[in-house]
Amino acid sequence: MHNGPLVIAIILLLLALLATRMPAAFALGLSGAVGLLLLRDFDFATNMLGAIPFDDTAKFTLTIIPMFILMGMFAMKAKIAEQVFAVAAHAFRRLPGGLGVATVMACAGFAAVSGSSIGTTATMSKLSVGEMRKHGYPTPLATASVAVAGTLGVLIPPSIILVLFSIMTSESVAKMFAAGIIPGVMSALVYSAYMMVAGRKALKRRADADASLETALEAASGKDDAASATRERRADESATRYRDLPKRGLVYIVILFGVVLGGMYSGIVTPTESAAIGALAAMVMVLIENMRSGARATLHAIVDALKETAGTTSMVFAIIVGSAILSVFFVAAKVPQMLTAGIVDAGLDPHLTMAILLLALLPLGMALESLSILVITVPLLAPVAAELGFDNIWLGILVVKLIEIGMVTPPVGISCFVVSGTSGVKVTEVFRGVLPFVLLDLAVVAVLFAVPDIILWLPSLVVNY
Repeated sequence: MHNGPLVIAIILLLLALLATRMPAAFALGLSGAVGLLLLRDFDFATNMLGAIPFDDTAKFTLTIIPMFILMGMFAMKAKIAEQVFAVAAHAFRRLPGGLGVATVMACAGFAAVSGSSIGTTATMSKLSVGEMRKHGYPTPLATASVAVAGTLGVLIPPSIILVLFSIMTSESVAKMFAAGIIPGVMSALVYSAYMMVAGRKALKRRADADASLETALEAASGKDDAASATRERRADESATRYRDLPKRGLVYIVILFGVVLGGMYSGIVTPTESAAIGALAAMVMVLIENMRSGARATLHAIVDALKETAGTTSMVFAIIVGSAILSVFFVAAKVPQMLTAGIVDAGLDPHLTMAILLLALLPLGMALESLSILVITVPLLAPVAAELGFDNIWLGILVVKLIEIGMVTPPVGISCFVVSGTSGVKVTEVFRGVLPFVLLDLAVVAVLFAVPDIILWLPSLVVNY
């Protein structure tokens, strides 16, 4: 069988297996194994299947993954997200759409220490969706803001997806992390600006409610004293809120961010060592936060974090093995060479070619989950980008941004399903509010594509590790 039809058949087999809801790791591995068997022979296929699982996982660099996952799990058990949201809600309370801005900023802050979009989304939806709805935010806006802002976990370092991209392309993890900072902050600011505009109606409803309360106070205590009483009530509430704010949450974020990125960029520790130190620091935070609950509750929190880390790590490594099998088939079938040659022969402008290839990730995001998209497309995209003269770090950030969009795009839109499941809102309501954010994200991608220095400036200052 000629390689072209075989490759198409294997891709169709992969899509069919995923459509049956087979776990991505098994779908990737099975389709790759069938491809190797048909491409060569039984002995070649079995030899590859025997060697790949060990060769592609027995790498010291991969130990960074469970360490960052563990750090994120400990950060959740330390209730850092709750503390950050409380502080952000107080800090932005006077802005139009302030609670929405607080949600976005809390998501960004927690993403900076959890490295997990799903974890950030699940945690923040429990905290903020109910509060926003209570203060008059439309349900689609409240839920969509969490679903979209939660995806910042894959972009703001430390990020498991950025780590995987670095390993797959042999890029520096430190440089990839640096590259994600400005686009991550930029995305958070764009989301916040939209929430300020879209939240004006919610603010007006709250103002009308306050006006009704003032009217009631006037009737009860007299017009002369009403305004003074209202001001005193608000001042007392503000002072109480400020005194009671769990400001230690911000301290925890600064410590974890400083330990991981500060240690890495100072050259004191390697990225892998910084991840381990970050996990240790997060465990200390769990101990501090659970101190009053007793030894049993503290032990339970630590054990839960370890179990969740083991489960998530197993899933990630299974996908790595499955994708490695499929990648070996693609390499053996010379797919990267065929793709590169076809694109070069087409004679299109390199930027137009790259734009078309990147936009092809959008329909993939509508059907596949983020890790699957990454491991399937990067082995094909990276050689083409290199041939056309594009930087791998620039490519990585754009791929991650498009994966973010896929995480909220129907029919899969895993972040939307997570928000729906944790908040009790129908997923159709979440999808209704997502469209404006998707358009904003596409605008951000266009800017990053047109001005690569936004991505590449910080990495240019980083020494290779």
